[in-house]
Amino acid sequence: MNNGRDDRTRPVLIDARTLTACRHHLHLDTSLPLLVEGVPEDSGIKQRREAAAQHRENVRDTLTALGSQWSVIGPDAPTAERAKATMAACEAGVERIWGAVLPSEFDTGRRGKSEILIRDSDRGGYIPVIVVNHKVTDPRNGDSEGGATTTPFDVWAPREDPTRKVRPQPRDLMRLAHLYRMLQRQGQASPAVVGGAIGFGFDTIVVHDLAPVLGEYDLRFADRIAVARGELPTVPSQVPECRSCPWWQSCHKWLTEARDVSLVASGSRAEVLRAEGVHTIDQLAQWDGPQPQDWQHGTFADAVVTAQAWLADVPLVRRFDEVEVQRADVEVDIDMESYQEHGAYLWGTLLDGTYRSFVTWDPLPTSDEGRSFGEFWVWLMGVREQAAADGKTFAAYCYSRQAEDKWLLESARRFLGQPGVPSVDEVRAFIDGPQWVDIYQVVSEQFICPNGKGLKKIAPVAGFNWRDAEAGGEASMAWYREAVGYDAEPDLTQRQRLLEYNEDDVIATKVLREWMSDRAVTEVPQVAQLRTHLQPEREVLPTP
Repeated sequence: MNNGRDDRTRPVLIDARTLTACRHHLHLDTSLPLLVEGVPEDSGIKQRREAAAQHRENVRDTLTALGSQWSVIGPDAPTAERAKATMAACEAGVERIWGAVLPSEFDTGRRGKSEILIRDSDRGGYIPVIVVNHKVTDPRNGDSEGGATTTPFDVWAPREDPTRKVRPQPRDLMRLAHLYRMLQRQGQASPAVVGGAIGFGFDTIVVHDLAPVLGEYDLRFADRIAVARGELPTVPSQVPECRSCPWWQSCHKWLTEARDVSLVASGSRAEVLRAEGVHTIDQLAQWDGPQPQDWQHGTFADAVVTAQAWLADVPLVRRFDEVEVQRADVEVDIDMESYQEHGAYLWGTLLDGTYRSFVTWDPLPTSDEGRSFGEFWVWLMGVREQAAADGKTFAAYCYSRQAEDKWLLESARRFLGQPGVPSVDEVRAFIDGPQWVDIYQVVSEQFICPNGKGLKKIAPVAGFNWRDAEAGGEASMAWYREAVGYDAEPDLTQRQRLLEYNEDDVIATKVLREWMSDRAVTEVPQVAQLRTHLQPEREVLPTP
């Protein structure tokens, strides 16, 4: 019996994904691979992987048709054969290579592939360019110097673009540094020490200077390859990727039994606390003194209260004697549903207990999205104008406005000129005004939330639960694909499921707002009351 271990003698190879991922996940994957063999892939990860693959195909088909000299490495051949073909293309001085696979380095432990290699015609060698399915730049006003460095698709000619600013993506920088080191190993790296990224918008190549990040890359790679080879110990620690990790159930059990501090201060916050000798929730709850010098994660006192609330099994803690939330005579709750970066297909509303949706079931992207958005905006502004005419106050509510604000503005930009679609200035005036209320912000200002601030976490405290036990953002992506027929005939039952999910979201926002106005003061303890609830400290279990 091998307890899930793979005892075959084989070299350990890792790619750039491990450099910004969980160390313990890497350890478990490389030391006990058979235990997760055959485990179904997380649905959210699968959707993102498939969307990224489709994006890469679109970029490949477009770029290879532009007329440059391309060598396309077929994806179906064995890895070693693709690496051999890549190196042959490099030796031949091919201008551009798609689907490049670099030779695995069995001594260093590196493996990697780059969507594109571009020959540096001035200095020799190749520049790695990756294709990613997320944004790599944001708009910029262009009034001053310091914009992103970009280059056109058809020629490598980096220049400053004052209309864009780089959106920081550490995973992209680490991957480019990884590929640059592998090109160096083969004597094929450009002396320019740069790399490129094509993002979701597929409108330019963003150029990254790799020289400042190579040192950090080398340290990270040395750490991760040592972990993968079993040369460095690891222990569980809660990080964002835990939500979709196949090992999370066992890690969560250990973390809970050990009362590990990462359960209430995840990710880099836990690292800062451990450096201060704080390893358990109990130790954080008992903190007395100034905050750690390296703490850059909001108010430290909140972290201490969160630990105390966890120990007392309290889901929310009040900051103040009273709970205040803006109310109005006419109240509209709003929730938007989008599909990745393709658009917003559904605007759901609740007014006087009646749910109304503005939706397109044409697969995104589609111009019909503009029709549904325009109808939503006309209706919302009509309700506001009628309230003003009646001498009544008005407010529109959402939960975590970032996504709604994004698609309100994006929709106005993309569909300007279609019936009912407002200008960007009109949208900006509304979302910057006092009638657009973010209940998430109200919750953040008035409560400390040990279990998270998501609507699915907070609304049940107010007594609301969703009809669909699987309701959630990741699940809705899969439902949407089936609802519009991306992969088969449209499934009308999934359309109804999405509408009910959206309806529950706006009802939850309403219930939460009313609960804060009416009952929260009596049902939620204040910070000063927590210590009376604390349980005695338990024995901390050793690392398994």
